[in-house]
Amino acid sequence: MIPPTDSGDPVRVLIADDQALLRGSLRVLVDAEPGLVTTSEAANGTEAVRCARQDPPDVVLMDVRMPGTDGIEATRQICGSPGTANVKVLILTMFDLDEYVYAALRAGASGFLLKDTPPAELIAAIRIVAGGDALLAPAVTRRLIAEFAHRPEPSQPLPRTLDGVTGREREVLALIARGLSNTEIAERLYLGIATVKTHVSHLLTKLDCRDRAQLVIVAYESGLVTAARPPTGP
Repeated sequence: MIPPTDSGDPVRVLIADDQALLRGSLRVLVDAEPGLVTTSEAANGTEAVRCARQDPPDVVLMDVRMPGTDGIEATRQICGSPGTANVKVLILTMFDLDEYVYAALRAGASGFLLKDTPPAELIAAIRIVAGGDALLAPAVTRRLIAEFAHRPEPSQPLPRTLDGVTGREREVLALIARGLSNTEIAERLYLGIATVKTHVSHLLTKLDCRDRAQLVIVAYESGLVTAARPPTGP
């Protein structure tokens, strides 16, 4: 069971989707769950950004394809604005397409789910994202790997963004990029779970990342990890 937020306050959720019936269904689902509450609804990306700025939620359930400003651009505006930088975005879409996954994570989204996800998994995802973790399932990680597999090998040394990252932290970062959980990383590197969490926290701070999803992006874009070369163990 995922614990409630530290403050004990309910997780506040903004629902953004251009289909009124789906928005209503999601609102009923969210409001029926203890510890969750819907703050507002938006029919397009422009409304989502406005609602998020007027009454910042903890999590936005964001559709991708909406008229006008789409979900990717709305995510970029929400995650990139100081007033809503702490808002987490969970992308919901009917389209399981690589470009959506990559674009959403690059825009700052903390998770990506298909609309046919079972209700219980959706509720769990909201709690996971609200708690500060990324919902980065192995299937999503595989799509990211496929995206980078089509890019040329980096010809330059690791960029300055990894300056100050220790050798052990780089090992942890490489395993995060492969979709491993903290428990799996601890087992792979023979570390305690608390030590792994400390390394992850340091990586988030040093690399100025919102969550694990952003760490995956940095790991691949820096050249630390490539699709063709798995990370080595200790």
